[in-house]
Amino acid sequence: MLRLFGALPTEERAKNMTDRDYLWCALNLALDQEEELSRLCPDCRRRAEEEPCPVCGAPRESWAVNGGFDWARYQALKGGGDAG
Repeated sequence: MLRLFGALPTEERAKNMTDRDYLWCALNLALDQEEELSRLCPDCRRRAEEEPCPVCGAPRESWAVNGGFDWARYQALKGGGDAG
C-alpha cells in the first residue's frame, strides 16, 4: 500500500496510519478498480481481468505450476457460485 502512494514506512504520514486507514485505502482501491472494469465491454473486461506474466505476457493458464488446477471451478467457488 505504501509503495502505491510513494511513502516510506519511516515517513510521518505512514507512521500515523492506523489499521482502519489501511483498510479504508484498500477498500477504495478495490472499488476504484471495479468501477474501471465496469466501464468495459464483456470481452475487454475478461482480457483486463487476466493475469499475464509481467515479463513476456503469457497467459496465466500456460504457466500455472499445478497443471491440474481447475481455474473455472476456482473462479466459480471464489465468486460464491456452484461449480458442481
